[in-house]
Amino acid sequence: MYKKQKEPNLLGAGWQPLNRDIDLNYLWETWSNNPWEVSHKTMNVVSYIADTLGRENYAWWANFLNLFYETTREEIDDFWNFITPEPLTPDNQYRESLSIEVPVAKSVTRDLIPIEQVLLKLQEITIFRLLSFLGRPDLITQCSHGKYFYYPPEKFFDWNKLKSIGSIFAYWSEHEIWLRIDPLYSMERDRRYTIMAKKLAPLVNKVTYNLAVMLSGYQSRIGQVHSQFAINSFPADVQSFTDAVQEKVFTQNQLAVLVYGNPGTGKTVWAQAVAQEILTPLGYIIFILDHAAVENFVPPSYLERVCIIINEADNLAPDRSTEIAQSNYKTERILSLLDGTLYQSVIDESGIQEQQKLVVLMTCNTTERLDPAMLRKGRIDLMCEFAHQFV
Repeated sequence: MYKKQKEPNLLGAGWQPLNRDIDLNYLWETWSNNPWEVSHKTMNVVSYIADTLGRENYAWWANFLNLFYETTREEIDDFWNFITPEPLTPDNQYRESLSIEVPVAKSVTRDLIPIEQVLLKLQEITIFRLLSFLGRPDLITQCSHGKYFYYPPEKFFDWNKLKSIGSIFAYWSEHEIWLRIDPLYSMERDRRYTIMAKKLAPLVNKVTYNLAVMLSGYQSRIGQVHSQFAINSFPADVQSFTDAVQEKVFTQNQLAVLVYGNPGTGKTVWAQAVAQEILTPLGYIIFILDHAAVENFVPPSYLERVCIIINEADNLAPDRSTEIAQSNYKTERILSLLDGTLYQSVIDESGIQEQQKLVVLMTCNTTERLDPAMLRKGRIDLMCEFAHQFV
């Protein structure tokens, strides 16, 4: 026989009953919209109280104590909740949202590149960075069985420590941001965190600054981009090309750059240097993808500026006229990524980013094996051959 799980004691966990106060404007609006219902409920509760106080078989003090009996309190509370406004909750003005279920489930196998898991982890990092930036909220409430509770903000220090029965709501008035925490009940600590705001993108850009993600079949990592060499250590012609890239970054929403040359000419370290010195300060999140990751990658819609670094692009987008290229679909994936048709054809429901800036930096040893469609004007904006051996 299974025992029914005992309901958590909110009062013992630091929550306090939330008293709903009379709002004359709300009361007048309620009366104006439905005077008959207000009158009916008023007469019902007055009649119930009169019957309770007028019982002839009990002493007056027993009748008075009966006002605090559970059934009587429920009648009075129902009427009070009807004539008073509910505590603040997010409305349709807060249409931009970002949500994650924690902890992020791990689904890594030898044959599975954990792209989805890493991207969910990135989303989790973004949400908790945002919560850390916001600090203590102005309001923390929870509703359980029709009763509202609040948690004193001055006592708050950890979201994971808040006891939860139903949905928890928190509000930051300065930024006009709501947080909703829903228990998933599979385990006590499994929850869904949802951040809602009128304008969420600026804060997301702020808290994701200097983030980089490496997606690979061998290992995946979230951290910061690192460059072994500075841009000014490259040959003069490469520095001049870098200036042209920087100018395009400022003027275009979508930019594709291809550098090619023999092994050892510094193509990969140049891409890392551009990411660290030019793109990261502008708020770009860096994604370094290998062959398998490119095939299944879509830039997260909540990020405003995304940079993708793809090494050995000649192996990813081979000429489709060759027999080997016809057996895979990576070429089509890269072409649709460069065109923007892959991820810009549908706008995300959260509404955070309607226009995403994308920079794609690609390196390869030779352009001879690349599909001709990839090299046409409109897909690759800038190309440069690296001819100097770089040490």
